[in-house]
Amino acid sequence: MRQRLETLFDALLPVLATLAALAVGALMLLILKVNPITAYAALWDGAFGSVNSFAETLVKATPLLLVALGICISFRGDVINIGGEGQMIVGAVTATWVGLTFTDAPGWLVITLALFAGFLGGALWGGIPGALKARFNVNEILSTVMMNAIAVQLMNFLLRGPMIDPSQAQLASKIPQTARLLDAFHLARLVPTRLHLGALIAVILAILVYILLWRTVLGYRIRAVGQSPFASRYAGIKTPQYMALALLLSGAFAGLAGAIQVYGVNYRMITDGSASGFTGAAGFNGIVAALFGQLHPLWSIPASILFGALLVGANKMQRVVQIPSALITVMNGLVVVFVVSSEIWRRRRQRRRLTQTPEAETPSKQDQPEIGKEARQ
Repeated sequence: MRQRLETLFDALLPVLATLAALAVGALMLLILKVNPITAYAALWDGAFGSVNSFAETLVKATPLLLVALGICISFRGDVINIGGEGQMIVGAVTATWVGLTFTDAPGWLVITLALFAGFLGGALWGGIPGALKARFNVNEILSTVMMNAIAVQLMNFLLRGPMIDPSQAQLASKIPQTARLLDAFHLARLVPTRLHLGALIAVILAILVYILLWRTVLGYRIRAVGQSPFASRYAGIKTPQYMALALLLSGAFAGLAGAIQVYGVNYRMITDGSASGFTGAAGFNGIVAALFGQLHPLWSIPASILFGALLVGANKMQRVVQIPSALITVMNGLVVVFVVSSEIWRRRRQRRRLTQTPEAETPSKQDQPEIGKEARQ
């Protein structure tokens, strides 16, 4: 019974962490003389209060889920991918290039090629840190963060130069954006909402990633490397190669998220010069969604919806109770800190339980003579 309760507590720990973050947020609202019940009611209504609100939540959750799927793969393979932002950008750039180049091709073909190009673009951007990790043991956290910076500068160069919208090229104050994609290249929508086919694609891929990790030899080896690189190497698994593969696949899903964001939401690539100007910080929030889902592809689905709801509902909360926009950022940050901290605490609890030996299984010194006597008899 105690073991079951501890397992249940570990499963509910992210939920408890989120509630604790919201409790701290409520204290901050009280300091600003705002009724927390009114504020959180507005948050709920903004995320789930109508069909359109729920559709917006799913739209926001789609890139989070795709990034989270990649994070599940990389973390299971004992590598940490912090480069989701850059991988989303590169995937979006390659997918947008396909749509702007093959304008005479059928819509279904261009969409398929674009999503595949985004997948490959993200895989390339994630594979570079993976190769550095496998070949030279370069820390993947540093390399993926640096790749983010390179991707932002690449995006700014392309959107202000070779890929800029021709209507903006001759203006004095140029908006860094590409031309709009043809209507035939847009992902199908659930009218009259903005919910697009990308949400269904993300759910299907979550199921496929689960099958990959828990029902295939490749997934078993990735998880084995994550559990114990030394034991995996002793068993004949090429540990560096599977770490690199985990980063490559992680980047691929983030790149696909960028492609779907272009073809399902924006219909062009536009930025304010920063990574979040295009990604909406989905590359980082996807990490938290994956941790909230216990690094399980299927549990990442409700986790991504929850964080999508927080992001969408926070906008209405700000409008209703008239709180500063900075407080919304702080509250989202509190959720991130509490959830990540709870994951670290959960892992420490698991390690402690594994290292502790039950007293019933360890004979005391007083019992040892009796055990020896019984053995002699």
